[in-house]
Amino acid sequence: MKQLRELIEANRDKLKLEWLAGLNGGSRGLDLQCFASSDLVGHLNTIHPGRIQVFGRQEIEYFARISDDRKRHQIEKLIEGNPPAIIVAESFNPHPLLSEACNTANIPLLTTPLPAAEIIDFLRVYINKWLAPTTMMHGVFMDVLGMGVLICGESGLGKSELGLELISRGQGLVADDVVEFSRVAPNYIEGRCPELIRNLMEVRGVGLLDIKAIFGETAVRRKMRLKLIVHLVRRASLEQHQDRLLTETQFQEVLGLPIRKVMLPVAAGRNLAVLLEAAVRNTILQMRGINTLDEFMVRQQKAMLSELGGEEPPTIPDADLDH
Repeated sequence: MKQLRELIEANRDKLKLEWLAGLNGGSRGLDLQCFASSDLVGHLNTIHPGRIQVFGRQEIEYFARISDDRKRHQIEKLIEGNPPAIIVAESFNPHPLLSEACNTANIPLLTTPLPAAEIIDFLRVYINKWLAPTTMMHGVFMDVLGMGVLICGESGLGKSELGLELISRGQGLVADDVVEFSRVAPNYIEGRCPELIRNLMEVRGVGLLDIKAIFGETAVRRKMRLKLIVHLVRRASLEQHQDRLLTETQFQEVLGLPIRKVMLPVAAGRNLAVLLEAAVRNTILQMRGINTLDEFMVRQQKAMLSELGGEEPPTIPDADLDH
């Protein structure tokens, strides 16, 4: 669980935040497992006490109209909900009762000149990415024909060499060796390169290459959405455990989401870059509902029935687009 102090310090300059009270509350935690990102920050609402409460113009004006006893009651009710923090927008001065209560309960009280709606929109997006489930995976992450492709497999099969050849063919590098994946939305996994090895690629016999310096700005990407995993395997091993024509699409689970997977045999004389690009193009067709194998099977059945003089079988429906 990450601490609130990290969130405040990371956005202090962008949101022009000033810490007014509750200075000892920076160790409070935020957990996306307990709340959706949209519930972690919002306008003042005591029905949702566990989120960051934002006082906007309307809340401040309402608070100014009510009696002192009512003010005290509302503040007590708000503090009882134990919000991670309270932010007062548009540089309004918080009521002394609110500052005193935040100091007593160690709840950070901050102010900003920005409007409440802007603060909420910004923090919802930031918190969603900041607290997103993450995992590290070994491989080369590429932008191939606009699709995020992770090339993985056992050591020594030429993953980096394949990535380098793809770059020379106009594709883009996101990360080599280690990739950081985050599930930033229910159906969206984003891959990035750790800062330490950004734009770098290690190729056996050549050494460490700065891809951006060698190939230019267009040869690298900051991030991509993971859509396909290409697993390199030795040809003999693949032929022992897999049919030549797969009748079902393969998937691999990453952060709880099924990601399409292709097994690509490695053997002398095979042009893996061409094969990988063909696999990506075929995946794009499948995602559009065009399944070449299904169409071939229908064509084969028609040919067989034609020879036997039978009726044509019903057509096979398009592939499921949800995957």
